[in-house]
Formats: sequence, structure tokens, C-alpha cells
Amino acid sequence: MAARAGVAVSTLHFYESEGLIESWRTPANHRRYDRRELRRVAVIRVAQSLGIPLAEIRAMLARLPKGRAPNKAEWQAVSEDWSRELDARIARLEALRDDLDGCIGCGCLSMETCPLYNPDDRKGREGPGPRTWIARERRLRKAT
Repeated sequence: MAARAGVAVSTLHFYESEGLIESWRTPANHRRYDRRELRRVAVIRVAQSLGIPLAEIRAMLARLPKGRAPNKAEWQAVSEDWSRELDARIARLEALRDDLDGCIGCGCLSMETCPLYNPDDRKGREGPGPRTWIARERRLRKAT
């Protein structure tokens, strides 16, 4: 399983301890994994490589049946819901990319344009952190 999935045996053990995949034991106490776990491992690896937290991956996988391979409709239902979340994440990442070199309302006032967007650190009265970014993030979350 480890060789086919392209992960270390310890990674499989970790995923199992996290409830992401399942195995069984032989009479000689060796772990064995069903082939259907390969897809779960692949999804986990791809999601992790994109920075998706294990908690979100676990929540998605928890919607799939245990003990049998998910059918196409089950994968599609989970996929559609996760696609919406990924679309929202992409929108937030694009917004961050587009605004990162501008004023995000952090209060640094070190950029020449910040006094135009945040004179006298007006946004600081709204609370700590990058106020412009936080407000945009809230709007993006509500829109999705």
C-alpha cells in the first residue's frame, strides 16, 4: 500500500490514527489495507499539498461510507460540496494575491499609499489586525 500510494508506512499509520483510512490485521498481526484506501490516500495527499488542513480533509472523508467503496453518486455529492469550498478558498487566495501589495488595513502606514486608504490609522479603531482584509474575507465568505 505504501509503495503504491507513494507514501511512507509511517504516513499510512498516521492517517489511520487520524481516522482518515482503515486497515485490518492478519493473524500474524500485520496491517493490511484494502485497495479502495488508495483513493483516500491520494485525495489526502493532494489536499495537503494545497494547504488544506487535515480537519477539513477528515470532515470531507467522513461523509463517505466506511467498510466499502463509495459509489459514484457518493463521491459526486462530496465532490460538489467540496468544490464550492475550494471555489471560495480560491476567491480568497486571489483576493489576497491582488491586495497583498496594497493597503490591507494593518496599521503599518509604511507604504506611500496607505495614508490614502487608511489615514491616521482609522481602521485601527475597528480592531486589531488587517482590517481591510478581514472585512473583505467576511464579504467573500457570505457570498459563498
